[in-house]
Amino acid sequence: MDLETGEDRVVADTRGWEPQMGANINWGASDHELFFNDVDTDTWQPFAWKLDPLTDHRTRMEGTVYHASPDGRWLISANMATMRKTQPGYGVCIPLEKMGRNIGPAENDGFFLTDTTTGNARMLASIADVLRDAVPPVLIDDPAQQEIYGFHSKFNPQSNQVMLSLRWFPATDEARWNMFATDHSAVRFAWVTMGLDAGPKHCAVGPEQWEKGGHHATWFPDGKRISMNLNSDGDGLRFVQVNADGSGLAKMLDDTLGSGHPTVHPNGTHLLTDTYTWEQGFFGDGTIPLRWVDRATGREETLVRINTQQPCKDSVMRVDAHPAWDRTWRYVTFNGFVGGTRRVFVADLQKLV
Repeated sequence: MDLETGEDRVVADTRGWEPQMGANINWGASDHELFFNDVDTDTWQPFAWKLDPLTDHRTRMEGTVYHASPDGRWLISANMATMRKTQPGYGVCIPLEKMGRNIGPAENDGFFLTDTTTGNARMLASIADVLRDAVPPVLIDDPAQQEIYGFHSKFNPQSNQVMLSLRWFPATDEARWNMFATDHSAVRFAWVTMGLDAGPKHCAVGPEQWEKGGHHATWFPDGKRISMNLNSDGDGLRFVQVNADGSGLAKMLDDTLGSGHPTVHPNGTHLLTDTYTWEQGFFGDGTIPLRWVDRATGREETLVRINTQQPCKDSVMRVDAHPAWDRTWRYVTFNGFVGGTRRVFVADLQKLV
């Protein structure tokens, strides 16, 4: 899509998508590298493409993509076929009987790293590796009786560390999926960090913190800390930070409520976030703010007021504003539900940053 003229053309189609993340489209190191998922419907095997959208040349990757490293060299993902076990919307759709099932810490499932120069993929760490090696440990009650899966995976801005999301729930006689809809309270969470050499692993945020209430962790620009929303003191969500090794968990602001999908700007003085339509800060009419928050004072501005409420009650079809920065940290892309359809907007924040 041409951002100046609005003209667009189709550069590819895919069978590897879900409603929230689509085909997990990621830019590589330049405009000549676009990565996205697909599914071989003969084998129901997901895989990624590397596409040059300017020439239409494409190369098939062995692995899949949840996030591409900012330098374009690597792709990281969990098992895209089992992500729907806990929450549909983020992986790929395949027949339920083809999903597979992990009971206990799997040695043959985990997080996969793809070299974009060769297309070759390998398991960076199995779920068993992560649970065996993490310091501090991931505290799972009776792990042998849990279904344990990988979910989110994100490179830091320096492309040398990843943060990996684990989710689990009690195993029963019958295989279960879509646990967020059927038994959300049974699901537990942890974030683990590690380098691309599969060396030291750290549980940055474990289930003992997640159980207090929280969501949406991501890297600080320095690639050494993580930000997220957490109800650490039981008085509502706050913006918190924690070192990648799990130390130094602290509120950024004592009295400013957390919400949405926060990211800290490299200027160090501000963070940007949105809100969900069920969180404080929602205007009550379907619209939500993009919040520009001063990290020193808690003072905030509403940069944009946008409608995200849509008529479908299925949360898989929800529209999150989810503001995301470009790599120059000047432009922000966000979603809205306007004119009866989902739309994507771009805002120039040069005057603020």
